[in-house]
Amino acid sequence: MSDIEEIEVRGGQGQVLDPETYRDSIGTMEQSGKRKWVFPRKPKGKYTNYRNVVSYILLLIYFAVPFIKINGNPLLLFNVIDREFFIFGQPFYPQDFFILTLGAIASLIFIIVFTIAFGRIFCGWICPQTIFLEMIFRKIEYAIEGDRNKQMKLDRQEWNSEKIWKRGLKWSIYIIISLIITHFMFMYIVGYEEVLRIISEGPFAHPTNFIVMVLLTAAFYFVFAWFREQVCTLVCPYGRLQGVLIDKDTINVFYDFKRGENRAKWRKGEDRKAAGKGDCIDCHQCVVVCPTGIDIRDGQQLECVNCTACIDACDEVMEKVGLPKGLIRYASENEIENQTGFKFTGRMKGFALFLVLLVGFLGYLLYNRGEMEAKFIKPAGSTFFVRDGKITNTYNYTFLNKTNEKKIVTIKVLEPAHGEVIYSASSKIPVERDKISKGTVNISFPESEMKLSKQNITIGVYDTKGKLIDSYQTYFEGPFKLQF
Repeated sequence: MSDIEEIEVRGGQGQVLDPETYRDSIGTMEQSGKRKWVFPRKPKGKYTNYRNVVSYILLLIYFAVPFIKINGNPLLLFNVIDREFFIFGQPFYPQDFFILTLGAIASLIFIIVFTIAFGRIFCGWICPQTIFLEMIFRKIEYAIEGDRNKQMKLDRQEWNSEKIWKRGLKWSIYIIISLIITHFMFMYIVGYEEVLRIISEGPFAHPTNFIVMVLLTAAFYFVFAWFREQVCTLVCPYGRLQGVLIDKDTINVFYDFKRGENRAKWRKGEDRKAAGKGDCIDCHQCVVVCPTGIDIRDGQQLECVNCTACIDACDEVMEKVGLPKGLIRYASENEIENQTGFKFTGRMKGFALFLVLLVGFLGYLLYNRGEMEAKFIKPAGSTFFVRDGKITNTYNYTFLNKTNEKKIVTIKVLEPAHGEVIYSASSKIPVERDKISKGTVNISFPESEMKLSKQNITIGVYDTKGKLIDSYQTYFEGPFKLQF
């Protein structure tokens, strides 16, 4: 099998390590503690094709969402500076942050439960770090420098004209792409109109924005041009967290050691079973294709991001030598040890149902915020006055319209009965969409019905169809009376 290559990795001085030394070392670091640069072979196969489709869809969503509006509102916007937040076109306000807090807690629970059941699939299929690195920056590297062997050859050679123009071209494109990613990220913060306006007016008109853009672009470039897989192996908290979440029933990318061992080189026409050899032919293709530089045959490792590249590489080799596929596959540790096939177990069904309910809960939180938030506050230092047998209090109201349409509202006293609302202007109060309306009203009660000097009352806000859209409990003041 001429296309099966031995593993080579770049160390501190570009030395070549033999397979055994590599397997005994940490994935992206020499035993001496120096960074080990990983040159993964370009993956191909069924899972790679699936990942490409998923990644392109997610990239399309990332670059399209800032331009999508629902009822005139951005689909997603997190403008911390101006305190403007939109999720799925719905405006959120500081008053709604308890919902976002609950949503964040629910999301954390989702991640934990998902990891317990299905392992680190998120890292290999959905994580932005993986998608940007493997589907954009790495593909550019393959296009300019070639596949694994050519990259290693280019890395070892002197800085001649070929190396200078290839590295220069690659790094220049990396800078441009990092700049594009940064600009789109800013669109999620201030909106695409504001970003386009800042660009048109130039850096001297917005020096602070320009400096922030440059710093973030440099950060993206540093991560994807040099730091790379170190983000997953050293920095990412989820990578550390998943190590304590998985158990023997968790689905992960596993090497079937019972079928693969004892591993030995391939010999055509040999009866490997009779010779006491396993199906692993020790070709190292699962190693050379790994973007984090690990050997999946050494067991489950924190560096593994479940990208499935080793599955495709191993299946390709198994097909060429006429052995069954699936030596490396998605499985649980118990499935490997007991040599059973994949089953959607009751445990997984339970976790899946819980995740669906959790997503439903998040959706409920997002869309059940109420149409309007109303407050009735007595002005500081104000008191009551009595006239014609009625006690009157003054209230400042604040209405926040959380919907995408204009509201016309009226005010009524819900409890106690016989309360009368006296408007300073019209009884029909307009509240524009996504706006705050303020004003003043007087509320009166018959003096004979007020038994306490300070009494709780509930004020309701109704739309033009008579539907109660919000209520607010406050207090009503009256003259002090002795009770016998």
